[in-house]
Amino acid sequence: MTQRPTRPARVLASALAAGALLLTAACSDGDDSGADGVGTTDISSSPLAQESPAALTAAGARSALVTEAELEDDWTEVKDAASWRESLLVGKVDVADLLTAKTDAADCQKLLDLLYGDDLLGKPSGASALTGFEEGQSRLLYQVAAYDKAGLDTSFAWLKSLPVKCDQFTAEDSAGGQRTVQVIETSLPRSGDARQGLRVTVKGTADGAPTTLTLDVAAVRVGTDAITVTNGGLAGADDDSTEDAVEQGTARLKDVRAGRTPAADPNEVD
Repeated sequence: MTQRPTRPARVLASALAAGALLLTAACSDGDDSGADGVGTTDISSSPLAQESPAALTAAGARSALVTEAELEDDWTEVKDAASWRESLLVGKVDVADLLTAKTDAADCQKLLDLLYGDDLLGKPSGASALTGFEEGQSRLLYQVAAYDKAGLDTSFAWLKSLPVKCDQFTAEDSAGGQRTVQVIETSLPRSGDARQGLRVTVKGTADGAPTTLTLDVAAVRVGTDAITVTNGGLAGADDDSTEDAVEQGTARLKDVRAGRTPAADPNEVD
């Protein structure tokens, strides 16, 4: 694999006085809790650190969406991403196939239903925006939305539990066909206040032939806003594109929350 070019770091200009700038920088040193899983948000006693960003607007959500320029390879943006549905995700979970039966079956069913309906973190409580990209047989769906804080925390805790509760299970389609679903945890770039990555693999049949759907699933929280990425298809999932979407998308959302306009070109220095 050829080494990908390093993108220049963003430059943050501040009009704060020198003392306040140093205080803010000191408070931001402990931002992350790990490379994957659910992270924690730093809390500072500084009045500056406790200032809340403006609520995400519809225009801000659209501005926070990633673009073709921010994804490696040959992704092409499409206009009909909101209508995308993957039929292999439709099925009724076999309760008897799971160790703790009804409890885990409900969580696994919820995963399939939310992936099919493009609401991985539940319904947003505020503004939201969505875009999608295609490359060959693969699709990348990207969403930005504002959520209720308690609901968002619950959703991230639920996502973190899935590799244990739903590591492997069986779902049955409307025609009685069996599908084997596997869920494993994946690592994500150290972005945002919390993050969770999953790889979901669905093995079944399409048009009478064996087929496998592979999806990279990523969620990143920034305050009470979050981004979600679903990337993959019948030809597999590209880890690098998922990481690009997470890194670039989180940076764009942070810019929007801070009142800045994200750069149109990821290589452009602010």
